[in-house]
Amino acid sequence: MNVLSLAYKNLKRKKIRTALTVMGVAIAVGVLVSLMGFDRGYQAALTRDIDKMGYQLLVTAKGCPYEAATMMLKGGGGLRYMEEDIVKHIESDTRVDKLTPQLVATEYDPDRLDGQGGFVMYMGISDSYRDLKPWVTFKAGTWFSSLNADEAIMGYEAAELEQRAVGDKIFIPNINKVLTVVGIFDRTGTQDDGVVFLPLQTAQTLFDLPGQLTGIGIKLKDIHTIGEFEEDLYNVPGIQVISMAQVRGTILNLVASARVMANSVALIAIFIALIGVINTILMSVFERTQEIGVMKAIGASRLDVFKLIWMETLIICAAAGIIGNVIALVGSGVVEIILRKVLPYAPSGSLVLITPQFLASAFLGAIVLGILSGIYPAWRAASMIPVEAIRRGE
Repeated sequence: MNVLSLAYKNLKRKKIRTALTVMGVAIAVGVLVSLMGFDRGYQAALTRDIDKMGYQLLVTAKGCPYEAATMMLKGGGGLRYMEEDIVKHIESDTRVDKLTPQLVATEYDPDRLDGQGGFVMYMGISDSYRDLKPWVTFKAGTWFSSLNADEAIMGYEAAELEQRAVGDKIFIPNINKVLTVVGIFDRTGTQDDGVVFLPLQTAQTLFDLPGQLTGIGIKLKDIHTIGEFEEDLYNVPGIQVISMAQVRGTILNLVASARVMANSVALIAIFIALIGVINTILMSVFERTQEIGVMKAIGASRLDVFKLIWMETLIICAAAGIIGNVIALVGSGVVEIILRKVLPYAPSGSLVLITPQFLASAFLGAIVLGILSGIYPAWRAASMIPVEAIRRGE
């Protein structure tokens, strides 16, 4: 008896019921794969964003550490200012390798996005910006001509959005100032791509913030001295020190609660799929009671019947595993769009990273689901007494 062929033919008898059961399991598999891909992708994207910042520590004005980190990563959060003199104090520390002061400001531009309006993020930087980020290169143009020039360097996406080129003039609304674009950075894959950069002194003058900063990025000579360095700056008034590793942990902790809830939903979906498979196969067994009785009467053993029913559950779950993986791959783009709308901070790059290992694990999981869900229906069918089964089916 060709068990596989016979099992497949039995499932084809009720095409709609079989298809609905397969799709139920497939959706559960797709959700599970997407969640595993999100967990891996979000951590990788966040780590990549933090690594591309070029520094290990961020000094900001006292306030909420999460807001400060978000401001530097995304350009949002509350803008708090600190005195520029703190740079000299930190620079004198022999443990510091490099540092870069920054001043972030935002202005609403009613003409942005073809008249729809939007906020533009400006960042005042110094020459030390390039020391901490040596991988940043120019698509076109060059660096500022002086520390107080009325010039701007645009991030890749900012230039693309506004269709700017080197030599163009840009107008800062509410300040009535015109700047000349002297350079456009290459794409970095970080939030810097959407920023308009100005010389630090120019930004302080334009936004009426003389001697003020929003952050100081610091890279230490020895990363193992971070703990004692933070401790030494703890008592300096008006500032706080944030480790970028701490920022990563904080943001991941914020996402963790949502991930736990999503994983709970996925487990519930898998449990429901398990019940659905058992129900489908049991119904099939009850509908074929007389047929199973005849099979046993003409010589089919208990093991033959058990393998037949078990094979049906394996076919359903194997097909569901394949379709579920396809759903996860095709739907990852939609999942990413939704995640970017609901997450407190969405790093650049792909948020859903589906690996071959995840796909293989999900498929094997579906097979295990088929093995488990097929045990009871297969045992029930194998335990039928031929005479009673034939009479009950009449």
